[in-house]
This record gives sequence, structure tokens and C-alpha cells, in this order.
Amino acid sequence: MNMPVHPSRLSMSRQLSPEELQAFGAAIEALYQQTRADLGQRDADYIYRVRAFVRYSEMTGRGLLMLGGWIPPVWLTGTVLLGMSKIVENMELGHNVMHGQYDWMNDPSLNGARYDWDNVCAANAWKHTHNYEHHTYTNIVGKDRDLGYGTLRISEKQRWYPQHRYNLLFTAMLALGFEWFVGVHDMQLDRYIIGKRKWRDLTKTVEWQEFVLKARRQVLKDYVFFPAIAGVNALPVLTGNLSANLIRNVWAWAIIFCGHFTEHAEVFEDKGAAETRAEWFVRQIRGSSNISGGALMDFFSGNLSHQIEHHLFPDLPANRYKALAPQIRALCEQYGQHYNTGSFAQQLGTVLVRLTVMSVPDAKRQGLERKVDAVKRFFRRTPRVPA
Repeated sequence: MNMPVHPSRLSMSRQLSPEELQAFGAAIEALYQQTRADLGQRDADYIYRVRAFVRYSEMTGRGLLMLGGWIPPVWLTGTVLLGMSKIVENMELGHNVMHGQYDWMNDPSLNGARYDWDNVCAANAWKHTHNYEHHTYTNIVGKDRDLGYGTLRISEKQRWYPQHRYNLLFTAMLALGFEWFVGVHDMQLDRYIIGKRKWRDLTKTVEWQEFVLKARRQVLKDYVFFPAIAGVNALPVLTGNLSANLIRNVWAWAIIFCGHFTEHAEVFEDKGAAETRAEWFVRQIRGSSNISGGALMDFFSGNLSHQIEHHLFPDLPANRYKALAPQIRALCEQYGQHYNTGSFAQQLGTVLVRLTVMSVPDAKRQGLERKVDAVKRFFRRTPRVPA
């Protein structure tokens, strides 16, 4: 049985026979069911601790900015704490709760359908583009709109346009304003920009109205309400809130891109055939990347340092991914499937190289790829100088 979607470049994974594919899928499904059956109090305790961290770090950060914002060390500490709170709220609390990972707890405050996170992206819009489109059609050109976010060229299977020359510039803009780009992502603004949809119709959509309401609430909270009640510390509070949002945006961008657009994260073409559960598992593994690191990396990435496991099991509590990762990796080795992992610096570096290579027209791309490969070979041969 052939996969209904095919990778855009040479795969590092071998093709599985129908029997192997079935066995591989069954083994992964068994891990899912075993973990699902084991959910309980320790998972509930974990997410409550996460929520407590978010609340107390936010209160402490905001308090420091309001009371001593003109003192540089106090401002910096308050800003960093607030930024950390926003990171964890978005990535470990909001992202995972809105995936329905904790619906089994029957706690209304942690229900995926009700939770709304601390950024300008409306929850309903995000759940449509991310929970449904992205996790169903991961890395399939033309179906997964997270593949380049309607702006970037990630694969040679995407048609090159002149604006792709600015891949790195657009990437920097995306990183700084990540919450805003994600906030408007579901409305497909690129189709309005190129004239396929009329601008006057945009304001009539439910998606636009939800975004405006959510963005207004966030702007008023961070840039009007808290600076106003800070009195003489209004300016430090304003700049601290802005900086905290930038910290969250850039970190979220880096983690997301390292999980999806590294050198060996495969991109697929849709061939229109029905896809089995086992084939879907294989595509999730081949199209994802992990980040190696310790407990802090796992926590501040919302456990998306285990992006492979998240793509396989998006509705399992993310704190379980660390224990699942060695088992998934062993299965990948057994069946000849590439388990894409590396340090944060390594993965981010390959993302930036990929964006650079894909920014040039196809006629020039192969020459640039050869130069990149030559640089890689040089550094692999160059011995490290002892400290």
C-alpha cells in the first residue's frame, strides 16, 4: 500500500510494506490507548500546578512593574516574569487545554471548548486552523495553511513567487508579531490581498468580528488598563507589557518553526487517496521535529519540544510526551522511520537555512543547496579546538 501523500524531497525514512505499516500503526495506537487509560490524578495535579505558575508569575511580574518600574533591575525582572507567564499560559496551558487534553477532568475552567487564552487570536479561529486543518492535513501542500502561513515558501512543492525573496524578512516580522499573524490566519488575508476576495466582505465575516473583539480586549488590558492604574509608573508598565508580549511571540515562533520546518521535516503532496490511521501516523512522524533538552525546555515549550509525540497524540496531556518519546523512537528505529530530533540551536539553524534556500527561484536553488551542503561538510570535517 502506498502512502496517499508523497514527500517533497528525498525521505530519510524507508517505505513500509503493507504488513509493516499495519504493525507499526497498531503499535502506536496501543501506546495511545495505554496512556489514555492511565490518565488520572497526577495529570490533573500537573495542569493545576501549571495554572498556578501562570497566575503567580503574572501577578508578581505586573506587581513589580507597577511598584518599581522605573528601577531598571525591577523593570527587567517584572518584564521577564510576565513574559514567562505569557509563554507558559499560551503554550502549556492554553494550547494544550484547547486541544481538549484535559476534558476528561470535567473541570469547566479547563474545558477545551470554553477556554480562551491570553493573546489576540480568538479561540474558535485557532481551533479551526490548528486543531482541525493543521492536525488533520499536517504539512500537506494546499491543505495545511500553517505550512508557511500563507506568506513563506517552505518547500519546492510550493510555487515560487517574487515575494519569496523576502522569506527571512517575513519570518522576522512573523516572529515579532506572531500572535497577530496567528490571530488573522483563519481569515486567509492573503486571498484578499491578491484580489480573490473583496475587502468589503471581510468585516462581515464572523471570524473578523471575533478577532476584533478579542484584539480590542487584549490591547485595552495590556496597553490601556494596566498602564492607567499604574499612575506614575504608566510608561514602565506599558513598555514592560509590550516587551513581555514580544518575548512570548518570538519564543512561540521559534518553538513552532523548530517543530515543523527543519531540514528533514517532510512536506507532502495530496494525491486524493483515502488515508488510513497508520498512514496518518507515518506522516505525522515524517513531518515533525523534536527539540532535545531538559525539563525547562519541555516546560517552556508546552512540551512541544516533543512535537512528534504531539502530532501523534494531540489530545493526550502533553506532560505524557516525555515518557512516550523513547517508545516512539524505538518503534521508528525498528521500522526504519527517521526520528527527527536535535538541539534548539541545531533545529533553528536548519529552519533558517531552509527558508533561505527556498527564497530563491528554482533555477538558482540547486546551486545554493550545493553551497550549503559544502559548508556542512566543511564543519563536519573541521575538528573542534579544545577549550
